[in-house]
Amino acid sequence: MSAPTSVFTDFSKDGVYSPFLRDDFDVQQHTTELVQGVVIAEHLNKLSLGLSRVESELEQHVGEHYEELLAQAAGIDTLENSLAAIQARTQTLQAGVERVRARIVEPYYRLEKHTLMLARLQSSCELLRRLIRCLAVTSRLTAQLNNCPNELAKAATSISELEELYSDGELCGISVLEGSERLASTARDTVQQQATDMLHSGAITHNQTQVGTALQVFHNLGCLGTSVSGVVTELLQRLNNTIATSLDATAIADAASNAANTKKGMAPGKSVLPALGQTTQFRAALWASLEKLMDDIHNTVLMTHHLHKVLVKKRDPVSHVVFLDAVEQHCGRDLFSKVWMNITAELTKHFAIAATGSHFIRQALEVDYPKLVRLYGELWRRLETGASDMMLTTRPAAAAADTTTASAAAATAASTATDIEPERMLRASLQPLEAAFLSRSLSRLFDPVNLMFSSPTTPPTKQECDALIKTISSEVNVSSVDGVLSENVARNVLKAVQLLCSKCEQMMPVDRDATQVIGPSTEQQQLVVSTVNQLLYLRGQLDRALSASLSHLCLTPAALNTLKATVPALDAVMTAGVAPLFASISTAIQDILLTMHNEDFSSNESGASSSNLPCSLYLRELQTFLTRAATDYIAPFHSSNILRQHTDEASTRCLTLFVWHASLLRPVGDGGKLRLAADFAQLEEGISALCSKPSDLGQAYRLLRAVRPLLFLTPQHMIQVSSVGDLLPYSLILHLLFARAPPELRSPHQSANWSIGQYLSWLEQHPQESERLELIAGTLESYVTTVRRTGRTHYAPVYPVMVQALEEGMRRHGGVK
Repeated sequence: MSAPTSVFTDFSKDGVYSPFLRDDFDVQQHTTELVQGVVIAEHLNKLSLGLSRVESELEQHVGEHYEELLAQAAGIDTLENSLAAIQARTQTLQAGVERVRARIVEPYYRLEKHTLMLARLQSSCELLRRLIRCLAVTSRLTAQLNNCPNELAKAATSISELEELYSDGELCGISVLEGSERLASTARDTVQQQATDMLHSGAITHNQTQVGTALQVFHNLGCLGTSVSGVVTELLQRLNNTIATSLDATAIADAASNAANTKKGMAPGKSVLPALGQTTQFRAALWASLEKLMDDIHNTVLMTHHLHKVLVKKRDPVSHVVFLDAVEQHCGRDLFSKVWMNITAELTKHFAIAATGSHFIRQALEVDYPKLVRLYGELWRRLETGASDMMLTTRPAAAAADTTTASAAAATAASTATDIEPERMLRASLQPLEAAFLSRSLSRLFDPVNLMFSSPTTPPTKQECDALIKTISSEVNVSSVDGVLSENVARNVLKAVQLLCSKCEQMMPVDRDATQVIGPSTEQQQLVVSTVNQLLYLRGQLDRALSASLSHLCLTPAALNTLKATVPALDAVMTAGVAPLFASISTAIQDILLTMHNEDFSSNESGASSSNLPCSLYLRELQTFLTRAATDYIAPFHSSNILRQHTDEASTRCLTLFVWHASLLRPVGDGGKLRLAADFAQLEEGISALCSKPSDLGQAYRLLRAVRPLLFLTPQHMIQVSSVGDLLPYSLILHLLFARAPPELRSPHQSANWSIGQYLSWLEQHPQESERLELIAGTLESYVTTVRRTGRTHYAPVYPVMVQALEEGMRRHGGVK
């Protein structure tokens, strides 16, 4: 096979012969190409050479393999004999098959014919049975229709059965059943209409028997969901028409005109929009229409609730599915949500349309909005029980749900029912009107406040304060019909009071002339006095008005807290008004007491008693200042808790500073002790200019009286006084002991290189006794270091007593020894 292969290999490489070896060789196409581009004679010559080569190769190949060719030619006879034997056997087999076919086909055809006859016979029998059943049911239906409505549910069952018998169309065209078929068609409409009428009647009269019968009829007819949905939709459509009519300006004007003409004995005429003189009649007609609308909404929801209760009780006798589940499956949501969402959506839409389309309706609703809220509140109180019942009875349906479609729909409906907030949805329909009313309310509250400050330098008058109180009382009383509305109005009241406070703060000056305590009262101070006094009057009137209102109004805790917050707001402004003045008074007292250290208390003369000694110069100055401050600056303010608080604070600080200044005096001789004791007595009397009853000052007054006897005690007896550590701080006792010490035992402020004023400021900023004792301990340690450095052999006699007092104080107050 190598020679032919080599020939074909050579031909495939030759451009003349290679086209003949392709599988898609086309003679005509190849000829056309040769004629167009090749010399024919040369090409034919080359083809002849190729043919000669092929023939020679064939001869050579046959010659090399002639034995194999002869062997295969001899085997052809054997193949022919085998084929003949196979053909004979095939013919025999075909003959056998024909004989078997002849035995099977004929019985098969006979069996097929008899089977067909039997099937037709059975079909005829079944048709006859259904025909007989149709006639029987028709006869029964006729009797039931004659006995309606007592057998309305049974008639529905019969109609449903007839429709099922006619459903496949096999009984159509039978003459004997033509009357039955017509009866089934007409009876369905009749029974369904009677059931619808019965359902309406039962829902209106709350007759559960009628409603239950109607629902059973719908269920027997297979249209429970559709029919109930249709009935509910019809109820809602009627209510929607009522809502639209109740808020239609033309219809309201008609009603007002007819009412007016009826009173005058005239025939009803053409309605017109209300004129200025007819606004009262128009508003009366509007509110009468809205009250009727609330009744219609109540009746609609009540009928829905009654229908809902019956749907919950009724079940399919076969599948035991609650009728309510079937209805909610058809509606896609629970019955209550469908009704309530429709009602609130329609109310929102038509209130918006009415407010936009009619200025008279918008004005009436915004001005008398609390009346509308009261109608809403009364409506919800009437509906609350039924709504809660419908929402609660929807939940168990979902809780008992299985994997069926109806139960899944019940679960979805229950989820919808629990997600909505009926009362909030009802109030949301009034949101634009409420916003407008609150805006008007805030404007009414702001008006008297703005009138108070028409002049930037004139404080409010009592008449203006009374006008504001009257407005606040009116707004609170009007809004008390509803908890949410009262809370919103209370916030408006608080805003008005805050505006008043802000304007008062802006009016009251805070410059030096407003806080000076050197000369007579300035105009700025008089303005502050007038403003604070008017605020105090306003606070009292507001407190009384709120107390009177709250005693007979049922307001929510949130509204009460908001209204009560107005009083602290006024107190804060009054405090801001008087605080700078009292700060100046306190500073002046501090400066006067600081001059105590300019006087000499080192005298040892003790001839006169402390009661006969004249008081010191600084104390006379202090008494004069306290009297002048009380007369010129404090007396013009009306008495109030805030004023008493500030006067008590100033008096307390005065006594406390005096005690500490007295403890820092050194040296103090026996005569100085007597003068100082007289100053204690004089200050106890002089402080009454600020505080009428000094004993009410508490610890500061008791401290003043307790320190005076200590002036005459020895150091050992001083630390043994029973009130030391309680009323008398250890730090104060130690300061009194410093006055008994020699000069080298310096006071704490001297050791720290502070002035007395700086040291007292530090004491006020560090009220903790442990911190004060630590500073004194450092002073004593400095003294010990000085003694050791100078080589002295003993300490001052008072030093051990001071160390003992310091250790006791440290032990009691947790300080470090």
